[in-house]
Amino acid sequence: MSANQTSRPQPRGVRSLARQFLENSSSGGIVLMAATALALFVANSPAAGLYADSLDTHVGGLSLLHWINDGLMALFFLMVGLEIKRETIDGQLSTWSGRVLPGSAAIGGMIVPALVYLACNLGVDGRPSGWAIPAATDIAFALGVLSLLGPRVPMALKVFLTALAIIDDLGAVLIIAVFYTGTLDAAALGAAGLVTAALIGLNRFGVKALSPYLALGAILWFLILRSGVHATLAGVVLALTIPLRQAPAGADGPDSPLHTLEHALAPWVTFAIVPLFGFANAGVSFAGTSAASLVQPVPLGIALGLFLGKQAGVFAATWAVIRLGWATLPPHANWRHVYGVSLLCGIGFTMSLFIGLLAFPDQPALQNDLKLGVLLGSVASALTGALLLRTARPEPEMATAPVSR
Repeated sequence: MSANQTSRPQPRGVRSLARQFLENSSSGGIVLMAATALALFVANSPAAGLYADSLDTHVGGLSLLHWINDGLMALFFLMVGLEIKRETIDGQLSTWSGRVLPGSAAIGGMIVPALVYLACNLGVDGRPSGWAIPAATDIAFALGVLSLLGPRVPMALKVFLTALAIIDDLGAVLIIAVFYTGTLDAAALGAAGLVTAALIGLNRFGVKALSPYLALGAILWFLILRSGVHATLAGVVLALTIPLRQAPAGADGPDSPLHTLEHALAPWVTFAIVPLFGFANAGVSFAGTSAASLVQPVPLGIALGLFLGKQAGVFAATWAVIRLGWATLPPHANWRHVYGVSLLCGIGFTMSLFIGLLAFPDQPALQNDLKLGVLLGSVASALTGALLLRTARPEPEMATAPVSR
């Protein structure tokens, strides 16, 4: 997605941000793949020492790796929060019929992988605290794979995957807030609550300028960082307070602060922040890796959770909801398409790595294991999902019938 595409006004109601993301930003997944491949190459080359030392360089009291994971990723979570708010109020998730199918699929796709991971980590050597690692789907990576398949995949199926991943992201945010929060600093947390109240006040009083929200958001990030709650959640809290106002019919372009901020953030998050996070965290060294190391509880649980758990959970929940008559298949899609997308949901990369680093803080050996498991599960899911969808036959009406929103 070019800068011109990002800033060009779009008719309100004709194109949702989600549709623009599908059409213009799926290439961000390809950039993320390239960043991952580069990280793997560097981590297994003579430059591996320089790679590790650079990430450990301290600036302003935090290492460069922490600035990426705790600072820049707050903007990623801000983007996630904006998308969640926008879609639940004014998008694909604004109605029951729009929520039930992707919502059920997302829930199934979080529960089953967690159970698979726990089943692999019940023994003495198991690490059950990593249960949430395979429960996440990487939307950029998955849509990047879909973009390579072109018109073989109906647009409605891409919308289904996007809605599923948004709900999945919401689940991941709640998991991080509830299960991966350390010792709390009551004073900092109380101050963060006051800043949040001020942000809500700005919204209630109809303040549309983004600058006061962003200024308070920066203070909120610092306070949450000090409080013991993970700092990136400041991005979600800030996003939920940004005003979203529908434009009058026929107006040119989105005119609410939420739309403005989302369009401004999209290219930076898609093409800079997420690939940088991937490059900084995907550099797993294969030195000393053997077949035996791949079947250790942590990498095995993550890989099987992503590859087997995700496809089973997403497909089974989708099948059940449709059989019960609560929803229908996405337009112009068949069960082969649904199963292919269920496989792609096993691409957990960004959020899985992020949760894994919270589950195993300051444990380099386990972090290397989790990266190995995430890579194996994600690559297997991407390859099998792409192969299945590549051989899927589109429904006959796909070529002539318009895709309904």
